[in-house]
Amino acid sequence: MPEMETALRLGRLVALLEDAGCDAILVTKLENIAYLTGFSGSAAMLCLTRNEALLTTDGRYRDQAQGELERSRVDARIVVGNVAAQFEAISRSLDAATRLGLESAHLPWSLATRLSGEFEAALVPTSGLVESLRVIKDPGEVARIERACAIADAALDETKRCLLESPSESEYAAELEYAMRIHGSSGASFATIVASGVNSALPHMRPTDRKIAQGDLVVVDFGAIFDGYHSDMTRTFVIGAPSARQIEQIQAVALAQQAGVDALLPGVTGAEVDAICRGVLEASGFGESFTHGTGHGVGREIHEAPSVGARAPDILRKGMVVTVEPGAYLPESGGVRIEDTLVLTGDGARPLTHATKDYLL
Repeated sequence: MPEMETALRLGRLVALLEDAGCDAILVTKLENIAYLTGFSGSAAMLCLTRNEALLTTDGRYRDQAQGELERSRVDARIVVGNVAAQFEAISRSLDAATRLGLESAHLPWSLATRLSGEFEAALVPTSGLVESLRVIKDPGEVARIERACAIADAALDETKRCLLESPSESEYAAELEYAMRIHGSSGASFATIVASGVNSALPHMRPTDRKIAQGDLVVVDFGAIFDGYHSDMTRTFVIGAPSARQIEQIQAVALAQQAGVDALLPGVTGAEVDAICRGVLEASGFGESFTHGTGHGVGREIHEAPSVGARAPDILRKGMVVTVEPGAYLPESGGVRIEDTLVLTGDGARPLTHATKDYLL
């Protein structure tokens, strides 16, 4: 597994501070802290000035923080203690700073209120600074996402014929998640979606006790986590012989999904990719049945920048990892969705998910 460029990221963030109107930043979103330092605990703050990086956490993570930062080759001072001790250490680190940037989109009101009385530096709201770095994946990140995708591929291949044995949606979801664990995932990227029959017409239907039956469309949307990075994939199956209408619906979504994949080029916007998928479905008579956006970024979070939707202004660039997942949902009979995770290259996109799209089991 190639190394990630974690050690370079703090310097890249420092370079953004002046344009953001601050000379220091307090990072509180855990996914951003993990990205910048390699620390994967559930409680931490990262204070970054032009002269120092300071990670604070509590006693549960004393040894873990030291080990993870060393493995990531990140040069940061670590302070372990209760919240009061952490704030005191941050205050001392801010000695020369006059304007402290905060991650306004991720800061709880209670913490923001406390910060306003803790530090002498003026508090400056910032938005998307770390995320602007995260949006382009380095080779080590792509390799981890690709491994997560391979785990999901293997788990689906190993378990999908269980759908023919009339399990409940919940039973199959549990089977699939267990298989991902066996193949090396640290957990499911999100609550696995297994939706059958009329339930499949609800794009984010959670698994129920409904038994999967002959004639059902079954939408399976799931992902694995490997070394902190996610995968995302959807496949749709028909149990038994498909009807002519089901074949028409599946083929329309498959054509739209392939058109979206083909449209993934550096320089296009997420909205342009969405419009291409939507246009194919409209031409097939399923336009009004596509009720959500076409895709999203994938990385340390299952949903992150860039967006691939009807109003998404994000310009796609080499190194971005995105999904393409159009669908068509008919309340009276069920839904179809097909989704892959792909990485943008210099002249297109390379799929990271490889499970067959064959809808027959």
